Amino acid sequence: PFLSTGATTADYYGALPQAYLKIAPTKNFSVLIGKLPTLIGAEYTFTFENMNIERGLLWNQENAVNRGVQVNYSAGPLSASLAWSDGFYSNRFNWLSGDLSYTINPANTVSFVGMGNAGQTGYSSLATPVYQNNSSIYNLIYTYSSGPWMIQPYLQYTHVSANPAIGVGRGTGTRGAAILASYSLTPHVTLAARAEYIASTGNATDGAVNLMYGAGSKAWSITVTPTYQDHDFFARAEISYVQASSYTQGDVFGPQGTNPTQARALIETGFLF
Repeated sequence: PFLSTGATTADYYGALPQAYLKIAPTKNFSVLIGKLPTLIGAEYTFTFENMNIERGLLWNQENAVNRGVQVNYSAGPLSASLAWSDGFYSNRFNWLSGDLSYTINPANTVSFVGMGNAGQTGYSSLATPVYQNNSSIYNLIYTYSSGPWMIQPYLQYTHVSANPAIGVGRGTGTRGAAILASYSLTPHVTLAARAEYIASTGNATDGAVNLMYGAGSKAWSITVTPTYQDHDFFARAEISYVQASSYTQGDVFGPQGTNPTQARALIETGFLF
């Protein structure tokens, strides 16, 4: 269903979606306070921050913007971040997040990221889905970047514990894997691609909740994004395809939510400044 720009701005993060104060008493330590980007995941909130225009299936289980406090520390090849926030923008500060990264060498980095609700949040909004906002999320991310290549495979696990107070009769989770890659064909032209798979646990009759396209649903997708950039100007096109399985009628694609597949084509252009 279509959601207007005005409704999207009002119902998600407002006209100023990210804004924070950074205090850095030393080069290895800093504190962030305000509306922060999440620590979780390998893809960022806004299109221009990513190698693909649209974010993917794993990203759709993660939070995007949270309000809170984050501390960062680095020592040699190790870097760590710890945050206390409102998770899926719930305005209830009960989420704890952490990120630990190790730089093996200039081309290789591995990161473990985890976050979860330390309490319970019984209400929801468009930006605060009640099940995801009462979940825990974990990522294992490997990044290779050298010469024209950037390759980033990662694994993700999410879990919502049984909690009748918020309508979760049985603990439900998702398991996903994705690989993102980009290759610079010329100084101005880059080809990026993403492939991913995600599956949710349970089924429609055992009390599991719907985290995707119905309880127990699965999906895979492929996305290809060629990009042209010259100084501040960029233009890129994208084609993508997604296929759902073990889905519930009405919870997938199309006007009635009954089509298990969807193909998309997009064009994005603008200036970075």
